[in-house]
Amino acid sequence: MIHTLTMPKWGLSMTEGRIDVWLKQPGDSVEKGEEVLDVETDKISSSVEAPFSGVLRRVLALSDETLPVGALLGIVVEGEATEAEIDAVIEGFQAGFVSSAAEAEASGPRAQKVEVGGRLLRYLDLGEGGTPLVLVHGFGGDLNNWLFNHAALAAERRVIALDLPGHGESGKALQNGDADELGQALLALLDHLELDRVHLAGHSMGGLVSLTVARQAPARVASLTLIASAGLGEAINGDYLQGFTEANNRNALKPQLVQLFSDPALVTRQMLEDMLKFKRLEGVDQALRQLNAQLFDGGRQRLDLRNVVGQQPSLVIWGDDDAIIPASHAQGLEAQVEILPGQGHMVQLEAAERVNQLMAAFLNSQA
Repeated sequence: MIHTLTMPKWGLSMTEGRIDVWLKQPGDSVEKGEEVLDVETDKISSSVEAPFSGVLRRVLALSDETLPVGALLGIVVEGEATEAEIDAVIEGFQAGFVSSAAEAEASGPRAQKVEVGGRLLRYLDLGEGGTPLVLVHGFGGDLNNWLFNHAALAAERRVIALDLPGHGESGKALQNGDADELGQALLALLDHLELDRVHLAGHSMGGLVSLTVARQAPARVASLTLIASAGLGEAINGDYLQGFTEANNRNALKPQLVQLFSDPALVTRQMLEDMLKFKRLEGVDQALRQLNAQLFDGGRQRLDLRNVVGQQPSLVIWGDDDAIIPASHAQGLEAQVEILPGQGHMVQLEAAERVNQLMAAFLNSQA
């Protein structure tokens, strides 16, 4: 059988990827799930895993080449195939590729913006069925922090990711920047979408926001997934928070962002440029300073909501190399706790496949 290896789509905002390096060469055996090549997007770098086993017979994309999502990267053959048969598959694929890519782009979902409670909120709504899941990003992030998770999780249920107030393309003005304000904004979005009860998944500060909503309106929260969550202990990397908040150029920002990942190479020039564009928007600097002062003043976390965990079914995921919030905060929680070895603070990006598996199994067990 002849299999086509194509440029993946890691999140809805991804339109193209740059080939970094091939980890396999023509003639090499490939196992299902094995990393075949590294690809860099405008958000992050990651590895393309083989969805099938076989032998890599053709490499059709060169290192440093930028190709659109869905483009043909290589050919993997399971069993036997002649060169002529492979040529025919490649020719047929390339003949139909452009039109299908254009059709997909035209019909793809787009993030929406809505004014709720006098505040503009951006959100992306995917999938259908089941009790909806809401994804809540962390400090300085946006809904793209769920780039490798959103579409995968939406295969089985409705999944909504939002930009919190002060972040992304949501309104930047905050009243005081405390957790209650962020929680109320999330509840207002649920009201607008007429969602009475949802699963909440929060990363870092988004975990604190999810815990706050569970405390404010417990009947509306079906379960909690907390990923490298704030709100579970006092310790936090205050130097990172201060450095990130104050950084206004690439040289100042890069040393901060590399602390988020176990692999510093994941911090690309494009990622730095995108973050600086966000930080230079009107109102962002003030919002970040308000949040930092209200939630993490003096290099410590001001809120401890450990007692909220367990009131709903709870899943806690952490990377054991987290340099921002220590994984030791997961100890003793009334929850399913999963510590992923060798992973940093952005574990949902670096170990997306494993995080998606854990979340899907946990959510399905609540159905």
